[in-house]
Amino acid sequence: MAFGKWVSLAAAASLVLGLAGAAQASSIGPHGSKAARTVRVSAAAPTGCGFVASVPADRFKGIPVFNAAEAAKPYTVKLHTDQGLIAFQALTAAAPCTTFSFKFLASQQYFNRTHCHRLTTQGIFVLQCGDPTGTGSGGPGYSFNDENLTGATYPAGTVAMANAGPNTNGSQFFFVWKDTTLPPDYTPFGRVTQGMAVLEKIAAAGDDSQNGPGDGFPTLPVDISSVTVNSAGSR
Repeated sequence: MAFGKWVSLAAAASLVLGLAGAAQASSIGPHGSKAARTVRVSAAAPTGCGFVASVPADRFKGIPVFNAAEAAKPYTVKLHTDQGLIAFQALTAAAPCTTFSFKFLASQQYFNRTHCHRLTTQGIFVLQCGDPTGTGSGGPGYSFNDENLTGATYPAGTVAMANAGPNTNGSQFFFVWKDTTLPPDYTPFGRVTQGMAVLEKIAAAGDDSQNGPGDGFPTLPVDISSVTVNSAGSR
């Protein structure tokens, strides 16, 4: 897969201008010495899911219309990557808006033929994916509110949202491959059920440190060929 030119998260973060401005960089902090900190933007207190149009709109598939009955239905996710299968259980009860959004995008094949663009191996231990541009600043054309943050922790196997500040969730998410300490700012919405060995293999191969020591593009390219969603009881 041709990656094209990949802009470092440090450079992407410098473009953050707020929801009404240019593209925002979704990330997880703290960063290495060369990467900018996560930029906070002012946001109103969450009211419902808060799905609203925002920029950028890469591979735009529309804006979800929340349906509580559909959102409550349990499901699992399988990411088919060239490094192996990674599967997780969606936390639909704890994070209904986030899991509804993820299912919406996956059903539209939004994540197909994308790659995970950031690996951290010092300080925090995550693999970040979900940006169709592969730059760290791409998004689906809408944002929505945080949830499930009270007492949030990030042990190995957590799946959570990357963001550019409060209530700026889009399409980017991350896997925690080793127990990690983060502030409760990133919505946890899944638990890995298969593929921890795959994540650990990717982490063991390291990164190119373009954002700072232990923070950059994964040495082992993680191309996502497809993402499948399976409802409870289906295979």
